[in-house]
Amino acid sequence: MRDLDEITSFLGTWGPFQRLVFFSLAFSILPNGFIGIYIVFVADTPPHECLVPEESNISESWRNVSVPLELQDGALKRSSCSRYRLDLLRNFSRLNYAPDVDVNVSQIQQEGCLDGWKYSKEIYQSTIVTEWDLVCKDEYKVPLTTSIHYMGALVGTFLSGQMSDRFGRRPMLFITMALQTVTTFAQIFSPNWEVFAATFFCVGFGSISNYLIAYIMGCETLGPRERVVFSSLGVFMGSALGYMAMPPVAYLLREWRWLVATMAASGVLYIPLWWLIPESPRWLLSQGRVEEAEAILRDAARMNKVPVPEVIFTPAEIENVLAKKATKYPILDVLRSFNLCSMAGLCALLWMIITLAYFSLVLNTANLVGSPYLNTFLSAVVEVPAYIIAMLLLKFCSRHLCQSSTLLLGGAVILTINFVPTDLSSLAIFLEMMGKFGITAAFCVVYAVTSELFPTVVRNTAMGICSMAARIATILSPFTVYLGKFYNFLPYIIMGSLAVCGGLLCFLLPETYGRVLPDTMSEMQTMKGLKKCKASDQNDGHLQNAQKEARL
Repeated sequence: MRDLDEITSFLGTWGPFQRLVFFSLAFSILPNGFIGIYIVFVADTPPHECLVPEESNISESWRNVSVPLELQDGALKRSSCSRYRLDLLRNFSRLNYAPDVDVNVSQIQQEGCLDGWKYSKEIYQSTIVTEWDLVCKDEYKVPLTTSIHYMGALVGTFLSGQMSDRFGRRPMLFITMALQTVTTFAQIFSPNWEVFAATFFCVGFGSISNYLIAYIMGCETLGPRERVVFSSLGVFMGSALGYMAMPPVAYLLREWRWLVATMAASGVLYIPLWWLIPESPRWLLSQGRVEEAEAILRDAARMNKVPVPEVIFTPAEIENVLAKKATKYPILDVLRSFNLCSMAGLCALLWMIITLAYFSLVLNTANLVGSPYLNTFLSAVVEVPAYIIAMLLLKFCSRHLCQSSTLLLGGAVILTINFVPTDLSSLAIFLEMMGKFGITAAFCVVYAVTSELFPTVVRNTAMGICSMAARIATILSPFTVYLGKFYNFLPYIIMGSLAVCGGLLCFLLPETYGRVLPDTMSEMQTMKGLKKCKASDQNDGHLQNAQKEARL
C-alpha cells in the first residue's frame, strides 16, 4: 500500500504550491515571535528606592542619606525596600544636626516605603512594575505573571491538540490566532495587575497553540524534502525574525501600554492567510474525507502546472483510509499503549528540559549587564544560525546525533558560566548566547523528532501532550530565573545539568532519520529497550480488525 508521500509525488518538489504553504505558515508565526517575549520589557523592574515626599520638611543633607545602604552582589547599594524613619530625620533636620557628624546615620531606625517608590526612567518610562508597584513584598507577582501566561498555554495546548485532531488543523489555527490577537489588545485596558494577569492567561492559551498547529500543518502538507527545511527554517525562522523585530520596537516605545498595543496590532498580519493556507490533506484522509483531500491535491497540481493522475487514490487505498477512520484514539486510549506512552513520556521530558532552559535564558536577558534591548536583540539574532545548523543536522545526520549534540553543547556552555569571574561580564554574556545557540537548535530538533515518531491519527494529540509538558517547564522558568536573587549561578547550574542529562536520554528514542512519516499506530517504531505490551498490541489490533470489517 502506498503512503501519502508516494501518492502525492506527482506534485514535484518546491513548486508554487509548496512555496505558498511554506511561506504562509512561516509568516503566520511572525506575530508569535514578535509577541512571545514582550513581557521581558513590559514586566522589567527598573532601579528604584523609597520615595521621600517633597513636603517632608527634611533638609537636603538628610534627604541624601534617607535611604540606607545594603550589600548587594558584593557591593554597597541604596536599599530598594526601606528608608530611615522620616519623623526622626525631620527632627534632626530641625535641630540642624549633620549626618554622621552629630548623628550616626546607621543607628537610626528604618521603615518600609510608606509613600511608595521612586523609579529610574533611564530605560523605561513605565512598566507594569512601576505602575502597580510590583516590588518588595509584591515582587513575586513579576515571575508569577509570566507563569500565569504559560498556565494559559498549558490549557491551550491540551485542548487545541485534541480539537485540532478532531475538527481540523485549519479552523483551530485561525481560532487560536484570533484569540491571541483579541486578548493581547484587551491587556492595554488593564486597570490593575489582576486583570492584566487574567488576560495574559488568555494570550498564552492562543499563542503557543497556533504555533504548534502551524508546525503540524507544514509537516503534514509538505513533502519529505521540504519538511526538513520547514522544520527549521520555516516556523522557527519566522519566530526568530519576529523576535528580532521586538527589541527595536520596545526601544522606541518605552511605555508598556503602547508596546502592547503594537503587539496586538501585529495580528492584522493573520488576515490574508485565511485565503492562502489550505487544510492538511493528510488530516482529511485520516478522517475519511477523501474527496476534499483530492480537491486540494488537484488545486496544488494546477498551481504547480503538473499533470494530475486520473485516479489519485485507488479503491484499495480509499478502503484502507475508511478503515483507519473507523479506529479512534482518544487520549486515554493512546496512553494505554505502553510503547506509545513510554515514547511520549520521554519526548515530554526532553521538551521540558529544553523549554525550561530556553525560556529561562530568554527571561534572563533583562538581568544581564548592559542594555536589555541590545541583550534581547543578541538573544534573538543567535537563533538564526541555530536554526540553520539545526536544518543541516536534520538533513544530513541521525536524529540521535542532532538531539544529543545540541543539548550537550548548550548544557556544557551554560555550566561553564559558573566559572567566569564577575569582572568578565562580556565573556559571561558571550557564553550565555552560545548556550542559547545550543538550546535553540535543540528546540528546533525536538519538534522534528517528535513529529516523526508519532502517526498522523494521534500526531497533534501527542505533540499537544509534549507541549503541555513543556508548558509546565515554562511555568517554572520565571522562578528558575528568580532563584538568581539568592545565588547568581543557581539558574545556570539547573539549566546546564538538565540539558546534559537530556542529551544522554535522547538515545533511548527510536531513530527516525530517512524513515517514512507514520500514518497508523501499527506503523510506529518500538522504543529502545521496550517491547510492546498487550495494551499496545490491542491498540494495533483494533486497526487490523477494523480493516477486516471494512473489507467484509
